[in-house]
Amino acid sequence: MDKRFSLKGSLLQYILLSCIGTFFSILLLRWISVPEYGFTRHMLIAMASAAVFTLIGLLISGSSRHIREDASFWNFRRIAATVMIKEVGMLAVMLSGWIGHHSAVHILLGIFSDIVFSIALIIYPSIIAARIRKESKDMHSISDRINALVYGDGEEAADMAESAELSGRYEVLGLISRDPDMNGKILREYVIYYVGSEQDLEALQWRLGGIDCILFPKGGQSDKSEANMWRGPVSSENIPQPKDSMSLTGKFIKRAFDITLSGLLLIVFSPLFLICALAVLIDDGRPVIYKQERIGRGGKPFYIYKFRSMRKDAEAAGPVLYSGITDPRLTRSGSFMRQHHLDELPQLWNVFRGDMSFIGYRPERQFYIDRIMADNPRYRFLYQIRPGVTSYATLYNGYTDTKEKMLTRLDMDLYYLRNHSVWFDLRILGLTFLSIVGGKKF
Repeated sequence: MDKRFSLKGSLLQYILLSCIGTFFSILLLRWISVPEYGFTRHMLIAMASAAVFTLIGLLISGSSRHIREDASFWNFRRIAATVMIKEVGMLAVMLSGWIGHHSAVHILLGIFSDIVFSIALIIYPSIIAARIRKESKDMHSISDRINALVYGDGEEAADMAESAELSGRYEVLGLISRDPDMNGKILREYVIYYVGSEQDLEALQWRLGGIDCILFPKGGQSDKSEANMWRGPVSSENIPQPKDSMSLTGKFIKRAFDITLSGLLLIVFSPLFLICALAVLIDDGRPVIYKQERIGRGGKPFYIYKFRSMRKDAEAAGPVLYSGITDPRLTRSGSFMRQHHLDELPQLWNVFRGDMSFIGYRPERQFYIDRIMADNPRYRFLYQIRPGVTSYATLYNGYTDTKEKMLTRLDMDLYYLRNHSVWFDLRILGLTFLSIVGGKKF
């Protein structure tokens, strides 16, 4: 029953998108032709014809039996065949004069535009939907891993932690030891936590955002009575487990919005891009664009792009946080761009590419992520979503120039992760715009 319902829904979706393509095509003809009486009637006939011939095309091409969840080449071929069958019928209707009396050139233009609009409107959403489904599946594999600690503070425990993570089933949050002198030390890449009692373990659960189980090396590194004290699954009830709350439909709308708006703004702001580039070039020479590695969705690195606002040797001595508009490393043009957020315009390309979204959490460098996670490993939950040009935390917490502010920002980012939706994103975007217009400094 569910499969038949899904199939009917997909058929209706294809027919609706095909009709929208015809709608735009007829509007184009209306724009380039001499106005005719009865345009509304012609449009209704065109839409009805499009629906009928699209259904016929779906039946003949086999698309009605092979509507797939993925965006495969074979699926695209069937869609193209469906549209071509539809256009044969539309050509017959247009030649009959039922959709207005047009010249041969206008009819050919109408058919060609209908092909372009229909295929684009059907295939492009399919590509986005398939990619979102794949990304969501990948992120579930990250967020649904079992949160584990490994008992022990030696090489055997570290070996087990690495093996557990390589299996793909576990997210090892660290090692636990009965020795208070080992607290806070690092073994390979794992933090060692001192746990001397049940109360210590409960406090650690809250700190790490929940622990599902504790793994014990086969050889054991403590006497049996100590090991048995924590054996078995550790209860994670009432421990916050941040999960991406947005539905697949919401993710589709969000990604389509990101692509559409970023593409439009890249075109509209192209003169401003040129002005900013010239200002940087004249003020401090090349490079005009500054790129820096950040960590994004799935914990994967990407390059974030900005107009260079600081001197070339700004971080010659190592990573240093931006300290505000009085930062001595700023150039003259950079100071102005920072005040008006113009330096972040190139991030529109990051949004268009899919590295970022307009709304998310602000991406950080691995250098600072390591320091944040030493105090609050829940940062890893943010990897479920794309980082953003702006964020809920930026709106209310401002720019983070200290570790304490970073930890506060993390709490707000996790709140966003648990509650974000299309409407929540639109609210943040609107408030950010009003804040920028009102001269608020982030």
